[in-house]
Amino acid sequence: MDGTRTADLRSALMALAAGLLLLRWLPQLPPAPFLLGAALLGLLLLPFRGHLIGLFLLGFSWACLSAQWALDDRLDPELDGRTLWLEGRVVDLPDVREGVVRFHLAEAQSRRAELPQLLRLSWYGGPQIRAGEVWRLAVNLKRPHGLVNPQSFDYEAWLLAQRIGGVGTIKSGQRLSEAGGGAAWRDGVRQQMLGKDPHGRAGGLAALVLGDSSGLSVTDWRVLQDTGTVHLLVISGQHVTLVAGMFYGLVFWLARLGWWPRALPWLPTACLLGFASALGYSLLAGFEVPVQRACAMIGLVLLWRWRFRHLGVTLPLLMALVAVLLLEPLAVLQPGFWLSFGAVGLLILIFAARLGAWAWWRTLGRAQWAMTVGLLPMLLALGLPISASSPLANLLAVPWVGFAVVPLALLGTLLLPVPWLGEGLLWLAGFSLEWLFRLLGLMAAWLPAWLPSDLPLWGWLLVALGALFILLPSSVPLRSLGLLLLLPLVFTPVERPAEQRAEVWMLDVGQGLSMLVLTRQHALLYDAGPSFGDFDLGERVVVPSLRALDVRALDMLLISHSDNDHSGGAEAVVRGMPVRRVISGEASALPAGLAAQTCGEAHWAWDGVQFRTWRWGAATNSNQSSCVLVVEAAGERILLTGDIDARAERALIDSGHELQARWLVAPHHGSRSSSSWALLKAVQPQAVLYSRGKHNAYGHPHPAVVSRYQAFEAWAYDSVETGALRIELGTFGEPQALREIPRFWREK
Repeated sequence: MDGTRTADLRSALMALAAGLLLLRWLPQLPPAPFLLGAALLGLLLLPFRGHLIGLFLLGFSWACLSAQWALDDRLDPELDGRTLWLEGRVVDLPDVREGVVRFHLAEAQSRRAELPQLLRLSWYGGPQIRAGEVWRLAVNLKRPHGLVNPQSFDYEAWLLAQRIGGVGTIKSGQRLSEAGGGAAWRDGVRQQMLGKDPHGRAGGLAALVLGDSSGLSVTDWRVLQDTGTVHLLVISGQHVTLVAGMFYGLVFWLARLGWWPRALPWLPTACLLGFASALGYSLLAGFEVPVQRACAMIGLVLLWRWRFRHLGVTLPLLMALVAVLLLEPLAVLQPGFWLSFGAVGLLILIFAARLGAWAWWRTLGRAQWAMTVGLLPMLLALGLPISASSPLANLLAVPWVGFAVVPLALLGTLLLPVPWLGEGLLWLAGFSLEWLFRLLGLMAAWLPAWLPSDLPLWGWLLVALGALFILLPSSVPLRSLGLLLLLPLVFTPVERPAEQRAEVWMLDVGQGLSMLVLTRQHALLYDAGPSFGDFDLGERVVVPSLRALDVRALDMLLISHSDNDHSGGAEAVVRGMPVRRVISGEASALPAGLAAQTCGEAHWAWDGVQFRTWRWGAATNSNQSSCVLVVEAAGERILLTGDIDARAERALIDSGHELQARWLVAPHHGSRSSSSWALLKAVQPQAVLYSRGKHNAYGHPHPAVVSRYQAFEAWAYDSVETGALRIELGTFGEPQALREIPRFWREK
């Protein structure tokens, strides 16, 4: 293939890839007639000079149609919240944590309704479930729905990328048939590994061998995140490449030493053996989308090495990118897609044009610091934390995992049927992994990861330009200016409220409450959301959102009372950032580490904004003990009430405080026992805020409460419908709901 044809092929692949990638930024999907018309136009343009536009239109149409099929496969809105009997087969490995079994059910069928092809189900306190089994289950079904905040995991995007059309909670069930097929075999291997428990690291080894990360603890994940080594314990292109490279390298060295039969060409044999080993490992790991992506990339690279090396190194990367997106256009919704292709592109940029060979230690070191710098813009765009210890941690961990843990774990798993031998190899792998975690834990404590504030576009462009400058060859003049361009990471000008103004955020924490009040120079957090076992909303939602809003410290953490849905995330908040003072209506019932003081009647001002607290001294239960907060900015008030009931509301009214407020956070999430007529008459709210979980077990907000607020003609803002809500207190303006920011995958 000559240079002109190579350039034409590269241009064609880039046009097709651009159309496929555009899906990620669409606020909504175009209608089907428009997409069919675009596809037809693309086909008509292919034979002519406008073929690049035609390829772009074909890629765009295919991506949008594929996404629309996934959206159409979501649970019917009429079935949302209903309980149905259904039958289906368990696919992939069940995830068992904290007494909860979570798994995917495929080909679900019900006599009463048509169901999505794939469901994600949870069974609290359920029996042991194996992959490959067929079950008949009574399931409370729900449409995909996630929390929407300034910074948190986009659960709805993840579900759509997995083509999961519904979620549900199992009420009861009956096993119809035993496990069978490849999934059952993988589950059996996992049970053998967990039964051996090599040095307490069976969960980590199962993650490396089978792609099952359920055995990793919250502490393990925190260490991996803080050191930027998550990719090492989640099967990715690196692991699949390592396995392919081991078999390719075996043939290569045998041929170089003269021990390979001359009648058998070594290069095609090495490429075929490398791809076969990669495919086998991918099947062992479950062959999910990230592993499929890695396998496709390796296949194309090996094909390039065998027959098309003269075409350059960027062409196989483009071919792999297009192949992955044609097979699964929704891969663009997954951060791993961007990071894996971004990392490969960076390696090509760094090493493709080098003169001469480098020592292995220099190559590894340059790769690690280049990854850290080069992926900065992508990490910022994806809202992922940045690890300062990542270069050093990966310099140690990459060869450790690649040349010790993975080979020992794979060989030990394959030799498990051999008495003592397989178990001994797994024990060595677990021992090695345990010591790696100990060293990574020290690095994480020394330099934990941090999440920079949301950067404006110009700040992000400066960081991206700075990263590019730093990665240029050392001979390029002004290369050191790249370090100055990275300064927005640390010194980001964030617009704060003016004097006598406040910015109030109702975070979306499900069935709980967490509200942030920002003034010109101060920050107060009212409640910290719930915590359920290893799922801590304080750690996963509240702290990341505070950092995204450039809150570096809290002047006050006010925990209304000790109920978990208000205080569960408090310890994570205190761990995550400096907190100057903690007060609560039930200080003695909170963990001692919070050092909370008891809330009482107090009044203070920050930057011209008035704050006032109150607590009923005669409270007889936890809800009545809630610390109430009133915030007033330029005559506009918001009243935060915790979980006070009608009796506490009467005591608040009788206290003589001025209660009239434009905004009222519904007491006890809209419980029937709260929001009495007396309180509403005293407050005269123009708007009510409900902070609750969708389909919560308590029926909040109660219809009687909703009708009371409607009688006062108060606008209702429900976190289920709005996501996080931003109020500019003191301007008497309308609030901003984050769920209203259009995303085609987001439930409206």
